[in-house]
Amino acid sequence: MSLDNKPLDSIEESDLQALVDNRVPENKTTEYKESLPLDNYESKREFLADVSSFANAAGGHLIYGLREESGEPVELCGLQSINADNEILRLENLIRDSIEPRIPGVSMRAVPLRTAEVAIIIRIPRSWALPHVVRFQKHWRFYSRNSAGKYPLDVSELRAAFALSETTAERIRNFRIERLSIIVAGETPVPLDEGPKIVLHITPFGAFDPAAKFDVASLARYYTDYRLNPLYISSSYYRHNFDGFLTYELTSRPNCSYLQIFRNGSIEAVEVHILCEEGDQRLIPSHYEAQLLEALPRFLSIQKQLGVEPPLFAMLSLLGVSGYAMWATGPGGGRVYQNHPIDRDSLVVPETVVESFECDPAEAMKPIFDAVWNAAGLPRSKNYEYDEATGKWKWVGGLT
Repeated sequence: MSLDNKPLDSIEESDLQALVDNRVPENKTTEYKESLPLDNYESKREFLADVSSFANAAGGHLIYGLREESGEPVELCGLQSINADNEILRLENLIRDSIEPRIPGVSMRAVPLRTAEVAIIIRIPRSWALPHVVRFQKHWRFYSRNSAGKYPLDVSELRAAFALSETTAERIRNFRIERLSIIVAGETPVPLDEGPKIVLHITPFGAFDPAAKFDVASLARYYTDYRLNPLYISSSYYRHNFDGFLTYELTSRPNCSYLQIFRNGSIEAVEVHILCEEGDQRLIPSHYEAQLLEALPRFLSIQKQLGVEPPLFAMLSLLGVSGYAMWATGPGGGRVYQNHPIDRDSLVVPETVVESFECDPAEAMKPIFDAVWNAAGLPRSKNYEYDEATGKWKWVGGLT
C-alpha cells in the first residue's frame, strides 16, 4: 500500500485508513505525525529537517493526523480544531523562507474525515536541485533519509549530493544537444519539410533516473485528444516507435510538425512552417509565442498523466535562423519588424525551470521569449506589459 502513484488531489480518507488497517510502517518515503508543528523553535526546526530530508533523498509523504506507535500507524485520529487552509499556508511559508535552495514541487492537501476533522498530507518530490539546507535562525544543516528516518549529511555525502545535482542538469542539457544534432541531420522520426525549425523540449529533472520509465504506449487510447497534437496542428495521426510515442501530421508532402513523447517522460515538439520568408525578408512572427503558450499546458498535462514529477526543464531552440528578424503586425495593420537579424544559425535558448504542472505558462516562458527578442536587438518580448499594480510583467499578446 503506497500513496506514491496516486494523484495528491485524489487521496481520500479510505487511502489513509488503509495505511492503518494494513499496518504500513514508516519508512524512507513515509512518516506519520499525530499533530502539526507547534509555533516554537524546536518544533519548526524538526519540521524543516523532515521536509528537507525527503527532498534530499527519494521524496515522500509527511502525513499529519495519523498516530503511530514504534513506527506503525495505529489510528487515523485527524487534526482537531484547526483551519486547514491557514495551517497549509503557514507550513508553505515556513518551507519557502527556511530551506535553501527552494524545493520545487512541494504540494499539500487537507483530506476531510468523517469525524469532521482533517488530515494533512505533504508530498515532497525527490529534488534534482539538491542538496537543500535548513537555514532557520541559528540552525544550518543538511539532512537526508534512510529506512530509519532522517539524519544529518556528512562531508562525503554532501560532496556526492552536489555532484549528483550538477550531473543531472548536465545530462539534460546533453540530451537536448544530442536531439538537436539529430534534427539538424534530418534523422527525425518523420520526414520534415525544409526550412527553419522551432524545437521545444520539456524534460523532467528525473528523466535519467534508471527508474524513470513511463507507459507511453498507454497514450494510444487518447490519440483523438487534442492534447496529443503537435505544435500548430489541429489534428494528427499517431504511432508507437522505438523512442516511445509519436504524433504527426500525415500529408502527401513532408510533414511540418511532430510530437515525440519519450519513455523517460521527455517531450520533443518540432515545427517547420511558423518561421517564414517573404520576399527578401526572413521573419520570426511574434505570434509564435502564443502557439507555444497554448501548447505548453497541453504537453504538461500529458506528462502529468504519465506520472512524471516536476520540476522540469523547458528548452526552446530555433534552428536555421541566421539572418532572421522579429516582426509583428501592429494595431493599425502595418507590419513592424526589427532590422537586427539574428547572427547565428542555431539559437539555443537557455532553459527555464517549470516547478509545477499548474504553472502560469506566460510567466514560465517569459525569460525564453525575452532571449529570442534579445537576439534580434530588442530588450524584451513586446507581447508583455509591466503591471504597476502587481509589480509583474503581464502577457498581453497584442502582436500577431
